[in-house]
Amino acid sequence: MNTIEDATRLHNNLIADKLIEIWQRLLQRSPISPDDDFFDLGGDSLILTRLFLDIERETGRSLPITTIYEAPTVAKLVAVVSSAAAPKFSPLVLLKEGNDGAPLFIAHGLGGNVMELTQLGKLIDSPHAVYAIQARGLDGESEPCDTVEEMGQVYVEAIREIQPRGPYFLAGYSFGGLVALEIAQRLAGAGEKIGLLAFLDGYPHKNFWPLMSKLTVMRRLAEHRLSALSKKSMREIALEVADRFRGAALNKSVGFDRAEQQESNGAPLPLPVRHVFQSALRAWRCYEPRYYPGKITFLRAERFLIYPENPGRLWRHLAEEFELSIVPGDHRGLVRDHVSSLAQALSVGLSAARAGA
Repeated sequence: MNTIEDATRLHNNLIADKLIEIWQRLLQRSPISPDDDFFDLGGDSLILTRLFLDIERETGRSLPITTIYEAPTVAKLVAVVSSAAAPKFSPLVLLKEGNDGAPLFIAHGLGGNVMELTQLGKLIDSPHAVYAIQARGLDGESEPCDTVEEMGQVYVEAIREIQPRGPYFLAGYSFGGLVALEIAQRLAGAGEKIGLLAFLDGYPHKNFWPLMSKLTVMRRLAEHRLSALSKKSMREIALEVADRFRGAALNKSVGFDRAEQQESNGAPLPLPVRHVFQSALRAWRCYEPRYYPGKITFLRAERFLIYPENPGRLWRHLAEEFELSIVPGDHRGLVRDHVSSLAQALSVGLSAARAGA
């Protein structure tokens, strides 16, 4: 009998028991087996944050939340927690396996993590692999990228390790549309063919909107606010005004505007995620899109309170060709409640792009 092997096995079993207990409590499911997948069990970004805080408290091992993409089961997490080596960070996260054909790469939103893209990636109807692109800095070791241009360079290098030559198929959710655009610009500038560039409700910062788009959104927000106020009592209005003044002071201190608050979703963020988010906000505000000599496929949310109704007004003069499709839901609902519809629309566009390429 090998004493060292027995001790290791016992140690790993104890860790597995602790992890299963944490998963059952946070996911509110029982029983959970060592091979159950975190995402299939309904894990989301908020649970993910609490999960790794609890793992650190129970095991003494501090791990970046990005570990979940390489180790989405208790069995795989046990191996990571027991290992002395820290998991290696990569911008690319495999969401769906596929054959050797050109994959689809989907860029992250302002938060930098790709939790919100996991379900979308699994639902893409394609025989080829689907990768998400996550932000540098989420591991807490590397520094976040400060500009969209820097993101584009870092991500192009990672993509070309997976796929050295085109055609390339790219998409980006929200802020990720700008990231995908910068990646496409750099690849096209290197002589590569872009088979697909899809924006999933992606907009530049309002600093770069046409005046008509700004005025239309301002009027819509004012009408929405007045309608909501008309349904409330004077006491409710007074309390809300006081809350909004307090919130406005806080938002001003961290640089949020209305759209940016929706992107953050008001969730408590771990320090590395907060740094990535703040860097992305600065990058978003400063990035002025330049002309793209190709086609932009735009999938717009059906409900568009804080964004322009007509994204073509922003993008048509910045692309050789612009194609618009409408998907049910609002900006965040695209990758949540209506992710099946988004996946179907993106799959159709991807299939057509592959046929054309």
